[in-house]
Amino acid sequence: MLAELIDGLRVDDDRPALAGRCARGELARLVRGYCGALREHGLTAGDTVGLAVRPGPRSLATLLAAYRLGLRIAVLDPSAGPDVLLARLALAKPRLVLADATAQAVAGWAAPLARRAHVALPDLGALAPVRTIGRRLPGSAPALRPRPDRNPAPYDGDGDAVIVFTSGTTSRPRAVVHTRASLSAGMAAVRDLVRPEPGVPVVGGTFFVLLPTLAAGAPVAFPARRGLARQLRRLAPQATYLTPPQLRAALAAGVRFTGRVYSGSAPVSAPLLAAVRRAGAREAWGVYALTEVFPAAAVESAAKAAFTGDGDLIGELLPGVSARVGEGGRLLLAGPTAADRYLGEEHLDWIDTGDVGRLDGRTVVLGGRAKDMILRGAENIYPGLYEPALHVPGVELALLVGVPAGDGDERVVAVVQPAAGVTEQTVRAALRDPLARMGAARPDAVIFARIPLAGRSRKPDRAATARLAATGGRR
Repeated sequence: MLAELIDGLRVDDDRPALAGRCARGELARLVRGYCGALREHGLTAGDTVGLAVRPGPRSLATLLAAYRLGLRIAVLDPSAGPDVLLARLALAKPRLVLADATAQAVAGWAAPLARRAHVALPDLGALAPVRTIGRRLPGSAPALRPRPDRNPAPYDGDGDAVIVFTSGTTSRPRAVVHTRASLSAGMAAVRDLVRPEPGVPVVGGTFFVLLPTLAAGAPVAFPARRGLARQLRRLAPQATYLTPPQLRAALAAGVRFTGRVYSGSAPVSAPLLAAVRRAGAREAWGVYALTEVFPAAAVESAAKAAFTGDGDLIGELLPGVSARVGEGGRLLLAGPTAADRYLGEEHLDWIDTGDVGRLDGRTVVLGGRAKDMILRGAENIYPGLYEPALHVPGVELALLVGVPAGDGDERVVAVVQPAAGVTEQTVRAALRDPLARMGAARPDAVIFARIPLAGRSRKPDRAATARLAATGGRR
């Protein structure tokens, strides 16, 4: 798919690519220009390029140019901290680091200001040469200037395409490696799920949304940080992809949706999808995806709302994805959209999701993260089996966490975040029956508090929530 997208870009095409930011013709010129610049820099198929560029036309063009040349992109996240980033750079061994002027300022003269916003970068040139993408500022590295591609023949083969760091420490970073084949398969799976129609906008901010949409001939718009309601009214998108925190903020702001809405990167509850439907969406989908397998399964709001069993219904496995339940009930996945390996490790035949799950044919129900199991008395309690029942009307987020009881045992605490304008009394009344049906997993206490979020996708932070529960909800 990516090769077809790149080949289909024409410099004389004035149709929008990134809505309000660049046309397809401008994107075509950038891709070809960066191909020429990277070749001129001496990069060849298999080389690694570090990328610290904000989302936009140039970061997209750089990614497409790297793919066309057979290069491997290592995605650098400025929120990881300088020590972790240096360790990641040492593992990835890029021949070149591409960074915009903002990233370089964060690593240099603006570091004291950036640290106040919890953003920090190391000296990006410590392990590889740096070139600036886009406008330079004083002190920026030399620019990587787009140049005509004098050797237009694209790389035709498989191999690594992208490195995405997920976890680990400064001593042992962990990174997912997707090949050209798995990356293209993931894009095709998203295209088949979202079904974008040419010429009608799609709102979404990830490459897994951008690239399939552009390949289908539709323009893409990054979700507005401010004024999302106005943006959606103006564009009337055929599809919108937002994370659950973005969805909750949009609903609180009174946003009206059109077409199909998709959400993932964190648990997506049935009440949240139902609220999206009430806000105008024709369909509302929860997408189960990992960095290692994107996407893996999906469920529409009607099916999720009708599910009455224990656990979190994440829906049907997407075509080509295989699943089985391994040791300890952990869900394992495989298929063409799965990553090849973790960087520096052997090929993976099956991806261990870390989630406890069960299968009914190709339907998957999750029981929570294996590492989040709570041990109370002689009972092993998997929070994910019971948390969906806590998401009654009026509840925005709810987690079950274990709190040390002081004798080696744990207490089970439900931390509940009511929706705006909903009283604690109303929620307690709505939770009475669900709590009574939880049997051995019934919590020892229910605390009402705002649940901490963490990470780029703003997932509920279970560890921080457990600490909050240990203090009785006080911060």
